Amino acid sequence: MTNVIFDISMSLDGFVTASNVSPEEPMGDGGQLLHEWAFGEDERNRELLAEAVNFIGAIIAGRNTYDISVGWWGSDGPAGPARVPVFVVTHAEPDDAPEGGVYTFVTDGIESALEEAKAAAGDKAVAVMGGADIGQQYIEAGLVDEISIHLVPVLFGGGTRLFEHLGSEHIRLEAAGVIETPEATPAFSHRQVTTAREAGTRMADWEG
Repeated sequence: MTNVIFDISMSLDGFVTASNVSPEEPMGDGGQLLHEWAFGEDERNRELLAEAVNFIGAIIAGRNTYDISVGWWGSDGPAGPARVPVFVVTHAEPDDAPEGGVYTFVTDGIESALEEAKAAAGDKAVAVMGGADIGQQYIEAGLVDEISIHLVPVLFGGGTRLFEHLGSEHIRLEAAGVIETPEATPAFSHRQVTTAREAGTRMADWEG
């Protein structure tokens, strides 16, 4: 069975971007601090990234995340030379996708994107990488097996909150592990064990 992991970096006060997100600053003003752990010299962080490339077989992203990030990703996608397939949840395909890119644009909802991603991933995991809205949709629909958070020791005070728009009912989680590293300490992973809602699709919000 293919494991579905929502994997994202988050500030200590719960933001996955800083304020003022734009195509020029896709993480907001100073938001790149959330990803510095992935580009530093710490050996454990490098090991974690290498392991992720080995066990992730497909990636799901929202259209907004794609639009503000594709200029940096290029045709290879966020996994770089590994060229992991990326399934972008959207209402319409863009006119200017990179030639020879790893991107598939899915226009009929989050469940359909997940089915295609699972087929591409084979016996590897599917990573839902964001943005926050698309992650919230998968969590709310009960389609996420694990939530992996790289908790970065910074306070943004504003930006895009991760755990919003999930309703008032409880979603129970159990701790699956903690890995401490110097720049994103600790990295948390949780397994979703029950959800408060039936699986469903919010048509208006596909492009998060």
